[in-house]
Amino acid sequence: MKIGDKVRFLSEVGGGRVAGFQGKDIVLVEDEDGFEVPMRTVDVVVVGDEDYDTRRMVEVKNEQRKPKQEPAAQTQQDIEVEPADRPVSFKAPVMERSGGDKLSAYLAFVPINLKELSDTRFETYIVNDCNYYLRYVYMTAEGTSWQVRATGEIEPNTKMFIEEFGRQQLNEIEHSCVQLLAYKRDKYYLRKPAVDALINIDPIKFYKLHTFRENQYFEQPALIYTIIENDRQFVKL
Repeated sequence: MKIGDKVRFLSEVGGGRVAGFQGKDIVLVEDEDGFEVPMRTVDVVVVGDEDYDTRRMVEVKNEQRKPKQEPAAQTQQDIEVEPADRPVSFKAPVMERSGGDKLSAYLAFVPINLKELSDTRFETYIVNDCNYYLRYVYMTAEGTSWQVRATGEIEPNTKMFIEEFGRQQLNEIEHSCVQLLAYKRDKYYLRKPAVDALINIDPIKFYKLHTFRENQYFEQPALIYTIIENDRQFVKL
């Protein structure tokens, strides 16, 4: 798989072209609207130009030709379905790593252009460095009121892009909170307490090059705040 290849998603409908990579496990897929969607490499498959474009054309034409009133139900024998047109139901099992059953999660900020630190925008990520699924809520405070910025689920041992922001939004994220609920699927596991971590983010750090450090989660330097590490919650006030 290389940049420019056309790919199709295995776990959901859609696909696009490979625009880049994040590490060795995440591929950035550019869809037809120009948005880059991060996907695990095991959740996409390379397809030929003819296979991808022709299938989309056939689907559109079939939708246009569909009558307003559906005919009587057809028997299974009357319907011919090509194997390639059957929905993909396979999903690769989540890989667990040794020593990953203690909760570790981080809030990370990555400069888009580190060489232009005074003008660059930033990306926010939540890193899930454990064998549990994490249901998260990321919120920020204005006075005594809180506003949700993102919610979702992060698979084990992966990271989730949250948002992109500029320096004009630094004051908005100064008082942040991340809440986490940890669980596993299709197996028994040790129950973990819910996490409610308050994080005080220093806007001045976004102007200092040395605060963005080399790390194991990103190819470029990042400013990383600990939410929880080895089942120990860190609260920064």
